[in-house]
Amino acid sequence: MLTQYENKMQKTLESLESEFSSIRAGRANPHILDKLKVDYYGVPTPFQQIANITVPEARTLMIQPWESSIIKDIEKAIICSDLGVTPNNDGKSVIINFPELTEERRKELAKDIKKKGEAAKVAVRNVRRDANDAFKKMNKASEMSDDELKTNEDKVQKLTDKYVDMIDKAIDTKSKEILTV
Repeated sequence: MLTQYENKMQKTLESLESEFSSIRAGRANPHILDKLKVDYYGVPTPFQQIANITVPEARTLMIQPWESSIIKDIEKAIICSDLGVTPNNDGKSVIINFPELTEERRKELAKDIKKKGEAAKVAVRNVRRDANDAFKKMNKASEMSDDELKTNEDKVQKLTDKYVDMIDKAIDTKSKEILTV
């Protein structure tokens, strides 16, 4: 019974961690390209399906497409994104050099991380509310006793506390990673 609500909370946490992986911390990370799509023969296609992505140096990403004809499309996708970087190409691959993050940019990213974390906590609390509403309906329909209602509400609250705590830890970890020069 509680499993479905715990699964929803788990998915919220996984979604947050996925979002965090796309936030760059001054180092080149291939995951920042995960949300970008390239127009490949008229179909929006993820980078991983059309190219090999490597990190030759700490602040450099190299994208080597399977077909050199799509280099311009890859550059266009990167320029149109919110990554704030300019791609270069050498005819065979696209190279992205990441500049050192300024202190101001680090603080902006830390605020953004906190905002995303707060949104995830709200989502977890909404799952708790949904669970409690479902339990109250069952109680009204006499499918659940008052004691079972109280027990289930307590269990959902413990789950909520657990996931909010995990979200807080994820926020702290990512903020420290961003703010560390």
